[in-house]
Amino acid sequence: MTDLDRTPDHLAEARALLAEHPVVDGHNDLPWALREQVRYDLDRRDLATDQSDCLHTDIPRLRAGGVGAQFWSVFVRSDYDGDRAVSATLEQIDAVDQILARHPADLRRALTADDIEAARAEGRIASLMGAEGGHSIHCSLGTLRALYALGVRYLTLTHNDNIAWADSATDEKRIGGLSRFGEEVVREMNRLGMLVDLSHVSAGTMRDALRVTEAPVLFSHSSARAVCDHPRNIPDDVLEQLPANGGTAMVTFVPKFVLPEAIAWTHAADLNMKAHGLHPLDTTEAAMRVQRMYEERHPRPVATPATVADHLDHMREVAGIDHLGIGGDFDGTAFTPAGLDDVAGYPNLIAELLRRGWSRSDLAKLTWQNAVRTLRAAEDVARELRTRRGPSNATIEELDGPAG
Repeated sequence: MTDLDRTPDHLAEARALLAEHPVVDGHNDLPWALREQVRYDLDRRDLATDQSDCLHTDIPRLRAGGVGAQFWSVFVRSDYDGDRAVSATLEQIDAVDQILARHPADLRRALTADDIEAARAEGRIASLMGAEGGHSIHCSLGTLRALYALGVRYLTLTHNDNIAWADSATDEKRIGGLSRFGEEVVREMNRLGMLVDLSHVSAGTMRDALRVTEAPVLFSHSSARAVCDHPRNIPDDVLEQLPANGGTAMVTFVPKFVLPEAIAWTHAADLNMKAHGLHPLDTTEAAMRVQRMYEERHPRPVATPATVADHLDHMREVAGIDHLGIGGDFDGTAFTPAGLDDVAGYPNLIAELLRRGWSRSDLAKLTWQNAVRTLRAAEDVARELRTRRGPSNATIEELDGPAG
């Protein structure tokens, strides 16, 4: 049986399971794709219709994929800094608001675990927001609280570059993890009920955050470093801490994070993009033409649902089934696995896991229950913490000293 040879029974069973226990996906970059492609012109990208020519995501394919809740990333690139990063993040939040206002029959704003459950009962897709990178708060706890008030329910502590108070997985080691101010950011997120997202951060930052946090953490889109040795993935010693913490690691589909052979290929493709004056994360039509031309000359290694399932098998062995989820990173990557081409592909992954003998109860935890439990637990911690302490007004200068 080949990687993509799913029996009709497996696919039918996968779709039936997702109808009962839909996917809570931890990370989708649709807002940024809309910003880059059409500057949020939703008439030109009508999500009620098939957008497969230009996007991984639209409502018909979310329905076909069995998605019941989505964390929309209000990402801004990490070369945005200061007030520019904050204002761009606000524009991303506004874009999500516009999407929800345009599609109320299919999408429901969700701020809490109860909201997620209510959306499912109504037959709508719960829509939450996560900010991807601490640069979005510009070293301001007041800005962090403002994002929470606008509906952001997780903050990824870094993106691809270090920030003043935390090290990234894909930058040179500077602090070694979190600074004192970074630790205060984690504590304030705990008090708010905002999930601490440890995707993109260095292993040192992961360990520091797990030491400081009083609430469960999230990895919104990361896979297992033991299976694919990329710094964006989670080391086993960190996965081993999730049972005591109560958090959830959401496996991602990005080929270079799941398929070892794809790491060097993607690095070379990124260099080609830069040689054409393009950012490696650019997914506009012009940028994708450059990517396709490169791929024609240099065929890429192709991941499949089985590749992702290998990560989940390992993560289940190390962290346990109660601490796994799914975060595809659709519309945030130029390339996807065959069979997980877009948001309609989740049944193919579930069918592969059924073929491997995963039980229905384990799959229900993976797709729905673990993510909802993690958010609910963070809310419970915040409710208790707010009885003991008020908002922190600490500054980075007070805690870390003046910038060098």
